[in-house]
Amino acid sequence: MSEMGSGPAAPEVKAYGREADGLMEAFEAFKDANDERLDQIEAKLSADVVTVDKVERINRALTEQKAALDRMALELRRPHGGGGREVALNEKAAAFDAYVRKGDAARLEVKEDKISAGTDSEGGYLVPEETERRIDSLLAEVSPIRRIATVRQIAGQSFRLPVSRNGFASGWAAETGARTQTNTADLSLVEFPAMELYAMPAATQSLLDDALIDVEQWVADEVQHAFAAQEGAAFVSGDGSNKPKGFLSYDKVADASWAWDKIGFVLSGAAGAFASGDPVDALIDLAYAPKQVYRQNGSWVMNRATEAAVRKLKDGDDNYIWQPGAAAGQAATLLGYPVVEAEDMPDIGAGTFSIAFGDFKRGYLIADRQGIRILRDPYSNKPYVMFYTTKRVGGGVQNFEAIKLMKFAAS
Repeated sequence: MSEMGSGPAAPEVKAYGREADGLMEAFEAFKDANDERLDQIEAKLSADVVTVDKVERINRALTEQKAALDRMALELRRPHGGGGREVALNEKAAAFDAYVRKGDAARLEVKEDKISAGTDSEGGYLVPEETERRIDSLLAEVSPIRRIATVRQIAGQSFRLPVSRNGFASGWAAETGARTQTNTADLSLVEFPAMELYAMPAATQSLLDDALIDVEQWVADEVQHAFAAQEGAAFVSGDGSNKPKGFLSYDKVADASWAWDKIGFVLSGAAGAFASGDPVDALIDLAYAPKQVYRQNGSWVMNRATEAAVRKLKDGDDNYIWQPGAAAGQAATLLGYPVVEAEDMPDIGAGTFSIAFGDFKRGYLIADRQGIRILRDPYSNKPYVMFYTTKRVGGGVQNFEAIKLMKFAAS
């Protein structure tokens, strides 16, 4: 019997390899079909309907195949078990297991120096650290912005960060030379309050009674799907009211007029589309909008529909600027930078900000308050047992220079 935490089975790895090979073959077919479409446009100023339909069909299939490959990569990164539960559970895990399965809170409500798990009246019991780490680990895998942002663990209600708007003062001097006074740094205090995020998975009592079910893994799996969906939307476009503030919710200005506390943008060249002539130029402008210190760790952020549109574009040397990952588990790249799919980014439309680029590790901060609480409720929705699970999360832009946007407009 396999133990929890063992690696994926060899057939799963081989299946992933076959899918990865299939993705490369699909991309080659897509390039051939799209080249045919472009040749027809160049020769006749328009492409045949059959060719256009073929390109779109292959493009959709390529998008779906890439999504399936991403899901397989996620599964391969997760711990795999052989269906059994660990024989030895530590005290807290055993107490949590008894609470989830039977509602037995007696062992959770023990002396503070042992578990300190909270009480029913405080809104639930703290899950064991192992379960919390498991949930946070799964969230890091499935939440696209969380994967590329800075994540801080906090113990209080909010996280405060002093930020220098004009850089810290510095200068050169000889070993024994006098130091002239430098300009004072312009410091701002940025605050990220932690807001409550909740999920309420449900299970039948018969499921909970099944000794083969790993309840910790079940809770983690159920909760992370709900948390990831809410986080994904908030980190992109949350308004900051009872939720994190997404990077698209800040004031936006043309990058030439950029100022601190605003997000700079470049234009695509046409309303709701790329410019008809040299469409790649706008993407190059966006890639070079951040300073070099942010560009070297830059990532593109867009949804799948936008990525499908970008996939058709070529540079001046007739090379496709989008490329699938060169190795298993690697992200696709655009102009050499990784592409992060965030489905909460808007589709391309008139005046939309559908593509972001920059160093999100430097630009966006997520503040996780330590502790995830769970409250077992067998009464509200019989015959199901509900598990009201909460955590506190904050987020917002910490460096406005590090993230730039593309606005799909001509002016």
